[in-house]
Amino acid sequence: MRSEVEEIYQLHAEICQALADPKRLLILNALRNGRRSVGELVAALDLRQANVSQHLGVLRQRSMVVAEREGAQVYYHLAHPKIIQALDILREVLAEQLARKAELHDAYREAL
Repeated sequence: MRSEVEEIYQLHAEICQALADPKRLLILNALRNGRRSVGELVAALDLRQANVSQHLGVLRQRSMVVAEREGAQVYYHLAHPKIIQALDILREVLAEQLARKAELHDAYREAL
């Protein structure tokens, strides 16, 4: 039987796998301010409906988004708003890394 720590690391890895596609990150970001239908996501992200639906399926499977049906429409929203906070922090770290890389590149060019 798995320990709680092992279970958390397994879930963490599964979430990271779900986040490993830029389109899924775009979808999560598009849901930051509330629920949206597949059609709204397609229009907002300029992606094909089949592609959006496929990515939503992965995110739903990983319990990152929730689907709610209203008549013929299905609306999606974030399962946990803290997901956006985590993604924002990660983007901040990446932006800092890119800035540092640019600084090092500029310093190297000046040294030549």
